[in-house]
Formats: sequence, structure tokens, C-alpha cells
Amino acid sequence: MHRKTIDVWVGLFVLLGAVSLLFLALKAGNMSTISFTKTYAIVGKFDNIGGLKPQSPVKSAGVVVGRVGDISFDDKTFAAMVRLDMNPAYKFPKDSSLKILTSGLLGEQYVGIEAGGDTNNLAEGDRITRTQSAAVLEDLINQFIYSKAADGKDSEK
Repeated sequence: MHRKTIDVWVGLFVLLGAVSLLFLALKAGNMSTISFTKTYAIVGKFDNIGGLKPQSPVKSAGVVVGRVGDISFDDKTFAAMVRLDMNPAYKFPKDSSLKILTSGLLGEQYVGIEAGGDTNNLAEGDRITRTQSAAVLEDLINQFIYSKAADGKDSEK
């Protein structure tokens, strides 16, 4: 009898470990946010998406209103096309704008949507033309260094 209870506890412990590993794998792959609710897709065109990934959140006023569905490259305009799968509970005007933002200084990137003032709302397949690309940290550092170097040359004269 004692042997069976030990086997049951070991089995439960192994099962708990397997469930924990599955949870960690889904979190690491950003797959824990998969939802099977119906969405509507809109598209934004960006010059630079930085480290944006599929399944990244789309936020408005800090609230998750959708997810990044697909990222592709348009070889005619040389821009990134980002499909956003929006929750149908949230409607945005057609003249809304998109920005790629970062959570914290080095956190994950997400798409921010700012509502416009149009009376018509976005619908399936609409394109948002007002976009702002990701701020790349390396570019900002380079601009700072070059501006300081230029200031140093000006002060020598």
C-alpha cells in the first residue's frame, strides 16, 4: 500500500513538471495569448519595424485591443506590411494612426493605435497610412554621438 501512494505522488509531480514546462514554452514563444475569438484585420505600412514580432500586442491607452497577425515585406515599396488582428469590441476611426512603441527602455515592442476624428470606423482589410516607425536605440545613440562630435568641432574654432 505504501508503494502505491509513493507512485501516485511521483506521477503527480512529473505531471506538474510537464505542465510547467509547457507553460514556460508557450510564454517564451509568446503563444500564451492565442485567442480563438473572431477579429477583423487592418494593415499598416512601416519603414522600420525594429524588433516587432507576430502576436505582439496592439494597445490603445494601455489597453490591449488586438494582436500583430502577420509581418511581410513589400518588395515594390521596400516597406514592412504589418497585419493587425483587432478585437471587434473596439472600433477605431478610419483616420487613426499607428506607432511602434517599446515597453520601457529595452522592453518588448508593440503597436500603439491613436484614434482619429473620422465618423467612419475601420473595417476588415482597411489600410492605415499614418504610421510612425520604431525608434531604433542604436540610431538614437549614433545621432547623439555625432551631434556631440559636431559640437566639439564648433567649440575648437
